[in-house]
Amino acid sequence: MLGDHRTDKDRQLDDVRVDYQDTALTTDHGIRIDDTDNSLRPGERGPTLMEDFHFREKLTHFDHERIPERVVHARGSAAHGYFEPYDDALAPFTRAQFLTAPGLRTPVFVRFSTVVGSRGSADTVRDVRGFAVKFYTAQGNFDLVGNNIPVFFIQDGIKFPDIVHAAKPEPHNEIPQASTAHDTLWDFVRLQPESTHMMMWVMSDRALPRSYRMMQGFGVHTFRLVNAEGRGTFVKFHWKPELGVHSLVWDETQKIAGKDPDFNRRDLWEAIMTGNFPEWELGVQLVAEEDEHSFDFDLLDATKIIPEELVPVQPVGRLVLDRNPDNFFAETEQVAFHLGNVVPGIDFTNDPLLQARLFSYLDTQLIRLGGPNFPQIPINRPLAEVRNHHRDGYHQMIIPRGRASYHPNSTGGGCPAVGGPDAYTHFQERVDGHKIRKRSASFADHYSQATLFWNSMSSWERAHIVAAFRFELGRVVDPDIREGVVRNLSNVDHELASLVAAGIGVAPPAEPAVPNHGLSSPALSQAHAPVRSVATRKIAILVADGVDGGQVKAVQTALGSMGALCDVLAPRGGAVRDLDDKPVPVNHALITMASVLYDAVLVPGGQESARALSMDGEAVHYVAEAFKHAKAIGVLGEGALLLETARLGPGPHPGVVTGTGEDVKGFAEAFGAAVAAHRHHGRAMDGVPA
Repeated sequence: MLGDHRTDKDRQLDDVRVDYQDTALTTDHGIRIDDTDNSLRPGERGPTLMEDFHFREKLTHFDHERIPERVVHARGSAAHGYFEPYDDALAPFTRAQFLTAPGLRTPVFVRFSTVVGSRGSADTVRDVRGFAVKFYTAQGNFDLVGNNIPVFFIQDGIKFPDIVHAAKPEPHNEIPQASTAHDTLWDFVRLQPESTHMMMWVMSDRALPRSYRMMQGFGVHTFRLVNAEGRGTFVKFHWKPELGVHSLVWDETQKIAGKDPDFNRRDLWEAIMTGNFPEWELGVQLVAEEDEHSFDFDLLDATKIIPEELVPVQPVGRLVLDRNPDNFFAETEQVAFHLGNVVPGIDFTNDPLLQARLFSYLDTQLIRLGGPNFPQIPINRPLAEVRNHHRDGYHQMIIPRGRASYHPNSTGGGCPAVGGPDAYTHFQERVDGHKIRKRSASFADHYSQATLFWNSMSSWERAHIVAAFRFELGRVVDPDIREGVVRNLSNVDHELASLVAAGIGVAPPAEPAVPNHGLSSPALSQAHAPVRSVATRKIAILVADGVDGGQVKAVQTALGSMGALCDVLAPRGGAVRDLDDKPVPVNHALITMASVLYDAVLVPGGQESARALSMDGEAVHYVAEAFKHAKAIGVLGEGALLLETARLGPGPHPGVVTGTGEDVKGFAEAFGAAVAAHRHHGRAMDGVPA
């Protein structure tokens, strides 16, 4: 679905879009075909003839239509949109026009992904999520290739093959898929303390996003902005979702992986199709060059954040996704991101992980996409003019004219010419030293920010982190690995290490390895994130014959006006009859849509309906599971019978909103606020059946 504008990138892609409506079937060479169901043969039962060029072309193309999947970030989903800066506040810091021209809408293509799993894995696994943005700027393509977690496992890119090999399925049996709950990953972690901070994030709910639309994004590295005078400023990039930052819970993710493994893909696609365009705010943390060494950590260390309390995030613009791809392979699978794609005004730092990525991304595209001409693939083509002396190679899509394919030349009039006012110039930084394989001592602290993260968590976030460590390490076979991880965690926090140890059969550390420094950063906690709105939240309304149809219609109208998406579910599809024997349309039968696929559950009144639902195992499970997963539950009138049958215990419970049915509008407002809060982890869950 198109938004309210047409970008230059849309118009560029029009040249390669093809619509086959009302056309005739041909070969790749334009020869019309009379039959594509039967191969050419001598007689009805004879052998296939090799002269059947259509048969050979069709099978050959099919045999070669797959390309190697990405080694990491293989499972992805993407969309088109635009970026628009709020104002020119960054003009003193950078020459990048797309960041400094108010009202300028730069086309973007954004790909979200998991990291460890293959293309066929599920969306909701515990994993880091990729957040890669390709800006098609007038100065060339800029790729901001980040994650939904602001730090990484390693400090130096030379370790990247090691962490990926350790996290991937174990090589002897290719198990487990899309999971880090196995020996090799945790063996790496216990022997590589620099990964401790990242593992705290991965064991938190940040690794279980409710939706791509509800997760943050980070550039991870410290980059550099460069202004017209050549002055540099360190910068970290942040994406903050307009809908707030929300996560699933672990039990829920496992069930969704079976019920709808495309959960996050589907969510993104349907939101854009229905006009609920996802939006993020771009923010930056700016650090002056002279303040580079003003922190107790190194800005070049990718395992560290700059706490927002030290350097606030300055909002600079918004990102909107408003169109789905036309073809998954041609766009989402063939898009090639590369950190080396920068525009004037943006440059790199000496971060050793960033430096390695500058090599690795380009190297990867050469094998995946068939050679050096992959930038000519339509989804990768810049809007800026491309003029150079590159020639030939696999899949050359243009026809260069003239004799000059070198520089300098006179046969081509010296063109393409170098330089000009908008040419890219690197930041001038003095670099000297002896060639050594050694890291700076400023990279040596591996635990203090992991402790900062732990200290910043709410009680329920801490409980989830402990449970995650217990699950992951509980699946580790080698007891020495489990013990080694607990020893590492003792450097983070003694209580954390003791709680994890108690759940995995490991002796807890006798005393803290180091004292907890007591510092915290509220910005790191999802519990402190602002409550947004109920917009685009999916609500299941459970009904049966005898339901109060007036309540159903009124609550649908009220919640719909807030932007919520309501589905009516019943023991059977089609429709049920209300109190007045009128039909109430049903969107889905209960058995076809699990409660884990919804954000909240609502049970309207109607004695006959409530009684029927309380005798239906699926309906009882719906409310019990929603309660267990801390979701909002709404009950009107006699609908309370279903909660009683589910044995949820005496109320009131946080996030359970009840009403008599007389003031449906007031009820809908209270229920909508409970849904907007996302989860209500203050509930006592003991004894509640899942």
